[in-house]
Amino acid sequence: MINEAILRQLDYAPNEALKEQVSRIVDNTRSFEKIEKHIMDLHQQLRVDGSYIALSNSENYFKIKIEAPSPELTAEAHEKVQHWSEKYKIETAKVDKKNTYYIKGFSH
Repeated sequence: MINEAILRQLDYAPNEALKEQVSRIVDNTRSFEKIEKHIMDLHQQLRVDGSYIALSNSENYFKIKIEAPSPELTAEAHEKVQHWSEKYKIETAKVDKKNTYYIKGFSH
């Protein structure tokens, strides 16, 4: 999938700077081609909880941003991320004191 399509699936309006950022993120994500579909699927699943996948502004990774409107939906979103990472063997790193994870890549 080209960078512009990735941006559109994540609800961004593509421009050159964002396409370059996606390129850096893809290059930095282990075995991105193996997990790309799973990232986009998780983005769709999280939307019902008010959460989403985004581009990190500080690291060259996709980030999972949990912004659910209630503690129950927040807990549900964290469970979805945990289940997703275990099922597809995707390494994530939780950001301290935030409801955010970085997607590091395929773990095997």
